[in-house]
Parts: sequence; C-alpha cells; structure tokens
Amino acid sequence: MNARDGVVKVRSDVVKVRHGLAHVPAAPVALAAGAAAWELTGRLADASFFPPISTVLARLAELTGDGTILPALRDSLVNLALGLVISLVGGLVVGVAMGRFRKVEAALGVYVYALLTAPSLVFAPVFFSLFGAGRGAIVAVVVTYAMFVVIVNTAAAIRSVPAHLVEMARSYGAGEVQVLLRVMLPAAAPMIMAGARLGVGRAVTGMINGEMFIAVVGLGHIVTEAGGRFDSASVLAVLLVVIAVALGAVALVQAVDRRVTRWVPKTSRGHR
Repeated sequence: MNARDGVVKVRSDVVKVRHGLAHVPAAPVALAAGAAAWELTGRLADASFFPPISTVLARLAELTGDGTILPALRDSLVNLALGLVISLVGGLVVGVAMGRFRKVEAALGVYVYALLTAPSLVFAPVFFSLFGAGRGAIVAVVVTYAMFVVIVNTAAAIRSVPAHLVEMARSYGAGEVQVLLRVMLPAAAPMIMAGARLGVGRAVTGMINGEMFIAVVGLGHIVTEAGGRFDSASVLAVLLVVIAVALGAVALVQAVDRRVTRWVPKTSRGHR
C-alpha cells in the first residue's frame, strides 16, 4: 500500500465515523453525560446541599411510593393547564389585535411591555388579596408570567406578514376576516408558535412560584417543606419533576407547531 492509498483509506474511515456519529441521538447522549457529571460532582464534593443524582432519584422513588408526588403533580398540572390556556388564547387575541390595528397597539402597547418587563412575582400579594390562597391566585400568576410574551410575539408575527400577500388576497375580493384567517395567521404561524414555546416555559416558572409563595399546594408545597428541612435531595427530586413537566409541555407545543406549520419547508426550520 502506497502513501496515497493510505490517505484514501484514512479519509474513508473518517467519513464512516462521521456517518455513524450523525445517527447517534444527541439528546440521550447529552442527558447521560449530564447525569454522569452530576453523579461525579456530587460524590467528589460530598456536600449535603448537592447530593449525587443517584440519591436524588432514590428520594424521588420514595416520594412517589408514599403517595406524595402524584397528588401534588396532579394539582400543579391543573394550575398549569388553566393558566396556559388563558395565556395562549388571550395572548393570541390581544396580539393579533395589536399587530393588525395601530390604534389597539397604541392603546395597549405601553401596558403590555410594562407588564412584560416587570417582575411577575411582585403581583403575588395583589392576587392573594383578590383571589385568596386558592387556585385562582396561582392561575393568575401563571397568566402574568406567560401571556405577555405570547402577546408580543404574536403582534410582531402579524406585523411581519408581507404586505403583498394581503394585497393579493384583497385583489381577489377577500374581506378582513378572510385575510386574517386565510393569509395572516397562516403566514405568522411559525413565529406565533415560537412565542407559545416561550410562554410554556414561563408558565411552568409561574406555576411553581405561585405554589410556593401564594398557596402552598402542589409541587411548590413539597419544595417549601423540603427547603424548610434543608432536604436538598427532595428539592432536587421535585426539580426533576418540574423539568419533566416543562419538557413535556414544550414537546406538546412542538407537536402542534409541526402540524400547524407543516407547509413550511424543512430548510426554513433549520433542518439539514
């Protein structure tokens, strides 16, 4: 074998390795690497405030087995679902109105951007006074966290629709409702769904904060009690559940996104 043949063989082996790595699922590998790093760091640090992931998973199994996690998770999911539905529906309606009509944006824009930038948890005492220490106050916190980012994204998406599409629809006799439903909403759907994904993440944050600081129920109740006992393993176990809830909610929104925007070419989605 001469030198040239050796170089060709090496290049062929490199291509095979790259081809094999391209088929390795990235998410499971990343999760496994993160879990290994957590386990190693926890054992080397030997600190009570950062137990290894094996200890956290064992505590999660205990909390699930004694009936602590599942009822709390059910309550939290109800709070999240109610707040998220209100946020998405309200955000879509207000965002479309702001994006389509300048007077609506001029009237509501200052309030929307002020509430978007304000720390949402500062409204917790207000909601507690209005709704008491019940589900209504928690749902209100979730809505405060999630709705305004949906409004801003939806309004920007509607404004970004190319004007020639609207003009073409009007030239064929389409009315305002038809233009909105048949042209503007489909064209703005990818950006609207991006706002919905952001809203889901903020809604989960609002859910756990509302449960911890307003009404001590759901997963927030477990976190509050465990924190009072300095039980880091239980706190991190609940954190894993919250992360799983967030990932599940985002996956659901992404599934809806793929169905709603199935007409968008894969290259426009960033697929290679």
